[in-house]
Amino acid sequence: MFALGSWNTWDRMEIEERLALMNRAVEVGSGFFDVAYYNMGPHAEASRTDLLFGEALRELGLAREKYQLCGKLWLWEYPQTGFADQMDVSLERIGAGQGGPESFETVVVGDFVGEIDIAQVVRDVQTEIDAGRFASWGVNNWPAASLQLALDTARVEGLTPPSFAQLKYGLVRRTMAEGEYYGRWFEEGTLALQASDSFEGGILVGQLSPGRKIGADVGGIREQIVAAYPRVLAIAASLDTTPAQLGIAFCLANPATANVLFGASKVSQFDDNLGAIELLERAGAQRIREATAGLWLDREVRADGVWAP
Repeated sequence: MFALGSWNTWDRMEIEERLALMNRAVEVGSGFFDVAYYNMGPHAEASRTDLLFGEALRELGLAREKYQLCGKLWLWEYPQTGFADQMDVSLERIGAGQGGPESFETVVVGDFVGEIDIAQVVRDVQTEIDAGRFASWGVNNWPAASLQLALDTARVEGLTPPSFAQLKYGLVRRTMAEGEYYGRWFEEGTLALQASDSFEGGILVGQLSPGRKIGADVGGIREQIVAAYPRVLAIAASLDTTPAQLGIAFCLANPATANVLFGASKVSQFDDNLGAIELLERAGAQRIREATAGLWLDREVRADGVWAP
């Protein structure tokens, strides 16, 4: 249900905190880690987050079956920088050949920019699957029409189709997942949903002026999101919970949600987030959705998956 994210996460804490957080996640059965090398497009920021993650993973000495890894394949410089080269670098940086993991369980392919040969993407992904680098894949920030082409290509050519979509999804941003763009695939079970950026970079848990780089503001609604925080706080209080638990429980209330990706940087934050499961069981999905219905702020935003700065 929970996935720990890598962007601006592992480089925001000291080694002791990284070790404690990763160990706690594994301990409670949530050892699913999103890890990527941020080196292309708007993410060409020389981040060390994946290196630090790999160091901590080796320090813990966890058995490989105790955790799962979700990697990233970027389309920013594709096909000039192909998937095989990207996988070589990503695995090397987290310790392959040095006692670290030699493969991922799954990868996310994104972000979508410009003209992309979708059929070739599907074929190149299959090559990496056949090489044992990962077993499944999903998409991030793809136009709906391109995702349909990928699904069609996989079906016609007998290749592995994308099985999930990592989307901005939460209390205030719901259009891509619940609207006309991706909703039908989730309803029919073609795709699972990985909810990301659910806290809007921390805004929806009270960090109203984040001091770090956060996700794109699709539709230019961030001021509205900041203004909505008092309502989030009031709804959380009415349900005897925290804003973080409310935000995660909302995502989990959607039957399509496979996991919620967040960037906790302390064990205490992670443990607070765990309370979302108890909230969902106590209040129920219907009550949570009814209480938060008025927080859907991007109803009118055209959010078909195209990345926007």
